[in-house]
Amino acid sequence: MSDPRFPYSRGRHADPVPDAPALATDRLSVCYPGTDRVALRNVSVRAGRGSRVALVGPNGAGKSTLLKAAAGLLPVAAGGIRIYGNPVGACHHRVAYLPQRGDIDWTFPIPVSRFVLAGRYVHLGWFRRPEASDRAIVTAVLARLGLAALADRQIGRLSGGQQQRALLARALAQEADLLLLDEPLNAVDAETKDIIYAVMADLRAEGKTLVVATHDLGRLTRAFDTIIHLQNGLLVQPPGNDARDTLVNEEAVWAG
Repeated sequence: MSDPRFPYSRGRHADPVPDAPALATDRLSVCYPGTDRVALRNVSVRAGRGSRVALVGPNGAGKSTLLKAAAGLLPVAAGGIRIYGNPVGACHHRVAYLPQRGDIDWTFPIPVSRFVLAGRYVHLGWFRRPEASDRAIVTAVLARLGLAALADRQIGRLSGGQQQRALLARALAQEADLLLLDEPLNAVDAETKDIIYAVMADLRAEGKTLVVATHDLGRLTRAFDTIIHLQNGLLVQPPGNDARDTLVNEEAVWAG
């Protein structure tokens, strides 16, 4: 994977460390921005390459905080994060972050195709324009998410489920190896939910790693390889001692 000639940040591409997991945190603590309030405390988790990991817990449990810290969007107060054995930001190409739908300004006057094309910008840098190959990738992911017929529609005119699929399409267009998905199944229609679950299964078959914050508990054991439970910023013992769940305490867990 090569760098853009003029990248958006100072980060440069680093090759994965052999045998390192896709994501590993070591006694990670994160505070809410501008405060001393701890959002995550002593959280150690691991997502093996090619695995699907679910983050579950009530609102405010720390799921989104963990994903944002792994994406480099929140600073680390203590502990550490490694992406394929490298520090966060060592390869922006390799990690795609999907925010919650409510974090997006859907009134912005761009069509779906351009919204999804933004997923290619990490490969382009400041001055290189999208090429035919980039647009072909966008066309393919729109078809994959059932959005091909809506490519020219302004993003605010999509239904909630279609908007969620557009967000996922933008993440897929990046062609990342690690996908951090924040509530992709929240408040969507049954068709969208089925499409997203099918795409997640396909991504795993392709060797991609997914870490997904979710409240959708109905398919957990079928759709995910590992389930990590968070509450009040701490790892907690999963209910029922399901053998597929990760046994944890507030100090450390190695999952995956």
